[in-house]
This record gives sequence, C-alpha cells and structure tokens, in this order.
Amino acid sequence: MFRPLGPQDPGETAGYRLLARIGEGGMGTVYLSHTRGGQAVALKLIRQEFGDDPEFRRRFEQEVQAARRVQGYHLVPVVDHDTSGPLPWLASVYVPGVSLQNALETFGPLPLPAVFQLVGCTAQALAAIHAAGVVHRDLKPGNVLLGPAGPCVIDFGIARAVDATQLTRSGGLIGTPQFMSPEHALGDSVGPASDVFSLGLIAALAATGRHPYGSGGVITVAAQIANTSHRPPQLDDYPDPLRPLLERCLTADPLERIAPAELAQLCEQAAGRSLRDFDDWLPPALAAEISRREQASRQPLPAPDRGTAETGPGQGATVPPGTGPGLPPASSGTWAPAPPGTAPRHPTTAPPAPTRPARRVPPALLVAGAVIALVIAVTATWMIARPDGEGTDTSAGPRTTAGTGSTSASPKESASAGPGQGGSNAPAEQATYTEVFAGKPLTIRAPAYGTGTHVDLDAPKLFPKGMIGEVEDLEMTYQDWSNDDLQFLTPMGRSAGKEPQQCRDGADTDTLPSSILAEDLKAGEVISEGTILCTVTAEGNLAMLEITDVLPNSVKGDLANELPDFVTKLTLWKIDE
Repeated sequence: MFRPLGPQDPGETAGYRLLARIGEGGMGTVYLSHTRGGQAVALKLIRQEFGDDPEFRRRFEQEVQAARRVQGYHLVPVVDHDTSGPLPWLASVYVPGVSLQNALETFGPLPLPAVFQLVGCTAQALAAIHAAGVVHRDLKPGNVLLGPAGPCVIDFGIARAVDATQLTRSGGLIGTPQFMSPEHALGDSVGPASDVFSLGLIAALAATGRHPYGSGGVITVAAQIANTSHRPPQLDDYPDPLRPLLERCLTADPLERIAPAELAQLCEQAAGRSLRDFDDWLPPALAAEISRREQASRQPLPAPDRGTAETGPGQGATVPPGTGPGLPPASSGTWAPAPPGTAPRHPTTAPPAPTRPARRVPPALLVAGAVIALVIAVTATWMIARPDGEGTDTSAGPRTTAGTGSTSASPKESASAGPGQGGSNAPAEQATYTEVFAGKPLTIRAPAYGTGTHVDLDAPKLFPKGMIGEVEDLEMTYQDWSNDDLQFLTPMGRSAGKEPQQCRDGADTDTLPSSILAEDLKAGEVISEGTILCTVTAEGNLAMLEITDVLPNSVKGDLANELPDFVTKLTLWKIDE
C-alpha cells in the first residue's frame, strides 16, 4: 500500500513531512503525511508542468476553494492546500480502502444489491457536490473508493483546472474518455448531469464487467459516447432490475437524466436495505481485503530516513514495500482520502487469505485513458457527431465561487507554523489577541428532521433552516438532512484552557474531524460538558466555544430526532499578527 520515497521525492512540503508514496497519476504524486496534531493525510503534489503555468494556478485555487465547501457523507474533503509555492499541493484526510477499479479488476463484478448501494451512496455524494456549486468532471471507478464505512468519492472538482489548462495550451481534451458524458466528449460545457451519466456507466460496469459502449479502444468508445443521441447504447443484456436505472442515467439529453437525489432513493428501494447499512454489503473476499488494509493502517509507520553519504538520499531507513509492521506489499492496492468521522461501525473479520475469483473485469475497460491528447480523440468525436466541426471550449463550463473559509498557509509559513494549520497564514506564537466579547451565551439547538442550522461565530448568529451548501462566512452547520451530523466549516480543535494562546494552540494541534456523526454526538464521545472548542473563523478571528451543558433537544412529533442541544459560552478575539 506504500512505496518508499525515492531520490526524486521531496522529504518535506510546506511543513508536512512526507513519509511514503501512495500513488501517482496524470496530475501529480500523492504522499502519506500527518498534520502536527497527528491526523494522517494524503498530500498530492502537482506536476511541474502545471505548477509552471500561472493560469493553472489561478484555476486550481478556484477549484480547490470550491471543493473545500463540499460537505456530506461518502465524500473525501480537501483539508488544506497551497498554490503560491514552487509546486501547488492539496491535502485530504485518508483512510485505507480499495478503489472500485482495483476491486473490479481483482474480484470481478459486484452482486446487484451491492451495485445499487454503491450507486445510491455515490449519488448522495454527487448531490452534496452539486449543492456546493461543484461538478466532479472525472467520475470513474478509480475515483470511487470502497472503504470500511462504505463507498466514497475522491478528487471532485479538481479536474477542471487541468482540463482548462490543456485546452488553452493545445486544443486537446484531458479526461477519462470511457467515462465521459456525450457533452464532455463533444467539448460542450459540462454540468451536474454529466456526473450522472458517468455514474450510469460505472453502474453498468460494476454489475456485469461490460461497458455499455463496448470494449473497443479509447478513441472508439469516446466517439460512440459522443454519438449517443443518434445511436444510444444497447442495454438489453443488462439485468432487468438495473435497466431502468441505466436508461435514466444514460440519456443523451442532460435535461432528461435523473437527479442524484431521486437516483439515491431509487437505489435504496432496489437494494432492499438502507444505504447507510454496510453490514455484509460486499462479497466476503473483497470485504476481507478492505478490513486487512484498515487493520494494517493502524500500525505505526516508521518515518523515512532521507539517507546518509553511503546510502544516498531516500534510501537509508525508508520503508521497503511490505516491510513496515503489518503492512501488505505496495502493489496490493491503493490508499486514498476518506471522509472524517467514517470509522467502521461494524468491522469485518478477515479470513486467512482472500480468494481471487476466476472472472474479473478486464483492466482495459478500467484504464484511466490517462491523458487523451487529445486532438485525435476530439477530432474523431467531432467527425462522427459534429460534422460542422464547431465546438465549445469547456473552460466556459459551470462557474464556481471561491469559498470564504480558512486560507492555507504558504509553504514558507507552514514550515514555521507546522502542518495542518490552513486557517492561519502566520505562526501562532507571533500573534497577539484583542478581546471582542467574552462569555456570550449561545445555544446551538438541534435541527428538526430535514433541516439544518448554520452558525456564524463572528456575529454571532444562528441561521435555522439554512440551505444545503450555503456556507459563506460560516463556521458550523448542524444538520439532519440525508445525513445527520455536526460539520465544522473551519478547522475546529479542542483547547486545554481558556487563554487565547491555549485556544489557538488547540485549534492548530488538536483538530477534530470536519464531520461528527449523530451517534458520536449522542454518546458524548467527542463533545461533552466541559469541552472547549476553538477555531480561526471565516473572518480571521479566534473563537472559543465552552460547552456548559448538553441537553436532549426539544423537537417534537414527526420532525423529532435524537441530536442533542449544546449550551455554550462564546468568546471572540481579534488576531493581531
């Protein structure tokens, strides 16, 4: 699961010490690291060719800021990033798991109930992504991770920065052609419905190992997808229960495709179980592999030695594949980020060794198609479906607005302040604090079923019945929508005391997951009476929430739930750097 650092790999980036390689793709290399508070992260260092392009940096900053606004289940959020250093980078919390691509190649197609649950959970993730004004643009089996707490989507929204940069440079199209929508393959603007089309292709492949547009070469499949309006895919050979789902996802007209929320409901009915029930949802061999990786991830990983005069850089005590305590060979799978708060509720016990089924999905169908230059692919598509040769620059696709939450530290600043302090641009020890107000009562009441409450600590003010994805200048959302949890929109940590410097240190070094599930809130495992929470707010102030009581909520009738009310005292300081 890990590969040792080589001579070409940096040992540190922006204060993050790099411990091992996780993987490499067309956009850059992913490394294992930790925040100063000990949270494991996957740090993606962007390739030099993109880092040298000012236009890419601008677009990358916009897309990452938009991606950081996304909150919800089955998502892997970006927790830190920087675009000002020698190379841009982004960091996400990670969990061991098996990508859907790897699972299909190794274990073969999934049982139909598992497919419905996979698609339904992924549809819920898409609903949250789209609600935040983001379009994934590169949904494929490699970007769907099967983790201990179900499937989750990674790398959402970032592909557009790469797409637009390459289009500007060469007129080519970058992406994964086998999982593009017709409008994407044609070079038209791409919206949320494009992700739904991609999910339909994933569903077909996951259930049968067969792509709806055949097993031809990359260019052939992309051209057939582009020609969908004239020649729709033949779905007669797919299972009867799956066919209505495929038909509603794979229509040529984006306006006629099913919405993610409705798709999730359809899948839950077809699966015959709650989408949140992950007991025995996968075949035993695949579940055992996921469990094995999860158990291995809990073993401490020796920090790499960058080498000596005899061994050379990156050799020394770096961890060879499979030699770390409890670690399987590096080639056995991938590591990817995973949503905070998604520790498995019902771990699976691994048998001695997973068995490999005889039938598996041919890797050719799952190949990323890496970089399709593209001019050939686009030309082939236009020749079939756009005889006039006219297209639309995808850089004019859906606009996103940069979020207003915390800003990542530059590499130089992060090296001083320590990693994982994206909410501040200067070392905490250099700051002074001016009290704005102290001990102001603030009761964060549990939302009714199907509603959410946004919290602005700078005002302070509560916004009951807030809209999904409405997170501008806010620090918290307490919600009972499709998922019920308390979400921190700026990094929130626990403080050991009530002095401002203690509060700042807690926010920087004891950071909580960005989402705390309802069951953990009810049990008082994370937040209880006496807990002191601190964050650098969206407006750059230091906020301290002292939890003085945790009470059952007062919601009655059909809208009732078991989420608690939090009675707090709020103190706010202005940070003078």
